[in-house]
Order: sequence, then C-alpha cells, then structure tokens
Amino acid sequence: MPAKLSVNLNAVAMLRNRRDLPWPSVTALGRIALEAGASGLTVHPRPDQRHVRFSDLQPIRDLIDDEFSETEFNMEGYPNEEFLRLVETHEPEQVTLVPDDPAQATSDHGWDFRKNHNLLGSVVGRLKKKGFRVSLFADGDEDTEALRIAKETGADRIELYTGPYGGCYDDPEKAETIAAALGRTAEIAASLGLEVNAGHDLTVANLPLLAKHIPNLAEVSIGHGLTADALEYGMAESVRRFRRACGQTV
Repeated sequence: MPAKLSVNLNAVAMLRNRRDLPWPSVTALGRIALEAGASGLTVHPRPDQRHVRFSDLQPIRDLIDDEFSETEFNMEGYPNEEFLRLVETHEPEQVTLVPDDPAQATSDHGWDFRKNHNLLGSVVGRLKKKGFRVSLFADGDEDTEALRIAKETGADRIELYTGPYGGCYDDPEKAETIAAALGRTAEIAASLGLEVNAGHDLTVANLPLLAKHIPNLAEVSIGHGLTADALEYGMAESVRRFRRACGQTV
C-alpha cells in the first residue's frame, strides 16, 4: 500500500502572513489539495502563530468535516498545555508530537525518548483517552532501545525526521546511505508494533527512494517542498505529482 500524502499548510500560511490580507487562503488551497487526492491536511500551530494561526484551525476542521470526511486532520506541535488544549478543541484524527523549542524556525530533530519518557507517557495517555492517534517525531538512527521506549509511551506511530535525507539532494550516494538507515529504523519500529510516518524536506525527486527503503510507510507530511512545487505547477498538479512519487496510481 503506497504511503498517504498529508499536505502541510504552514508554508501557505507563512506567505499569507506577510500581509494583513486573507490571501493566499489556507482553507482554499487546502480544499484544492484534498480535491486532488491528498489524504489529509497537516498544521503546526506554533505559540507565536508565525505560520498557521489558531484562528485557522476551526475552518480547516470544518472543511474536512463538511466536504472531505474521508480525509484526516493532523496537528503537530510541542505538547505544552496551550497546544494540548488546541488539540482537544479541534479534535484532529492524528496528533504528532515534536520536541520543538518555540524559537526554532522549523523542526530539526526527533525526541530524546530516554530523557522524555515520563513526559511523553503522560501526554500520550491523555491524548489516547480522547481517542486521538498519536505519532512521535523520531530520528532515523536505528536505536532499538529508544524506539522501544516510544512504544511504551502508548504512541501508535513514529514520524521519521527526514531532514538529513532531504539535505542530500546533490549527493546521491549519501542519500542512499541515509535512506537505507531510515529503512532499517522503520523495520525496527514495525517489529515493535509502531506504524511509520515520515516528513521534512521531502520532494518529488527523493520520495521514490525513501518509499523503496520503507515499503510499509504509512504517511508522509509535506509542506515546504510541495508549496514550492505548487508555485511552478499549481497546487492540484503538485499534489498529483507527490502522490505519484509516493507510488499511488493517479
């Protein structure tokens, strides 16, 4: 089964936020993405709202509920109380927990599962009681003990941080090495009962190799690369291009 595609709308929101104007519309471009076959929409509502704003969350929830009920809403963020309350208010199908400092420009590493075992166990337990699927951002370093701890928190999935892989766009040999390591990490996760997502700096060019090494890949969440692609091809065609790169028949 090819990986599903969730379109991250943060880059669209960041472009809109350059002006105090309602365009480009986050929900309108989300609608186009879903009409083109995306399986869901992802947002990362950071505390300073420099990308997606808190006021965007209910319109996205309504868009999915009213027009695309077979698709999913994925909210990602650091599990402070503010984020958890947003999750409980807007009820995404999936919650992806990331270890971001509020000052970070973007996510750039996975959780230290040993250090954050108790925190994550408490938060995941709270979210699971509400019925949310929970995914934890993870590095692709083949650390069986760390992944076992991730499973012990009660999480359903990990999301492999693919930034180092995406950074090898001009070094095919290094890309192959990192993709293979990500594949082995995914195998370990699967053996422990964790499903595997992936995200960060994924493109039409590098998705096929990643999918080759992770045949059980459940979902990819893509924002920057897909939004850049959309400037050239349009949102609908870019979604179709990324779906083909995932191995989907379009």
